[in-house]
Amino acid sequence: MKILLATQNQGKVRELRKLLVDEEIDVLSLQDISDWEDVEENGVTFADNAALKAREAARRTGLIALADDSGLEVDALDGAPGVYSARYAGEPKDDERNNDKLLHLLETIPEDKRSARFRCALVMATPFGEEYLTEGVVEGRILTQRRGTDGFGYDPVFYLPEFAQTMAELTLTEKNTLSHRAQAFRQVIPILRNLKDRSKK
Repeated sequence: MKILLATQNQGKVRELRKLLVDEEIDVLSLQDISDWEDVEENGVTFADNAALKAREAARRTGLIALADDSGLEVDALDGAPGVYSARYAGEPKDDERNNDKLLHLLETIPEDKRSARFRCALVMATPFGEEYLTEGVVEGRILTQRRGTDGFGYDPVFYLPEFAQTMAELTLTEKNTLSHRAQAFRQVIPILRNLKDRSKK
């Protein structure tokens, strides 16, 4: 069975492919779709944006489509950057500039006030109009400087106290056991299995 993960981000694609390695499910990305035009993400929540992308991807391709919207919520910034996480420092999207802006805004915030969480909403839409929502959350705090070279986005500044590491210092296997996106992806696997079994009947 082929499914479409509606993203250009190959880091996300690798995460999902690793989770589905034993499922006989082929994961395509938007890089496999010709003439794709980005969907405007104008929702007010992560779930809104994920649903917009998944519905449109399923409609345009006729495939089961998954889309996530995920981001960082920092308590000292009243939940920002939130749904603006990917474009926090403006267009074009740039992880380094986003992290620079975040660290600058938190320069005067003490360590015990730098609590934050990664939140992910994942929507799967079928060409027949069915929709499924799963979510994942990981709690941590923001460091004062980057650590680690793996991962992407805010991973180098997001510290997990129970592991004494940032997200960017974890291996992909470790990240797939605990990340907000992995939590949401894992919850969708039984739904995908059911859809795959249905398609065989």
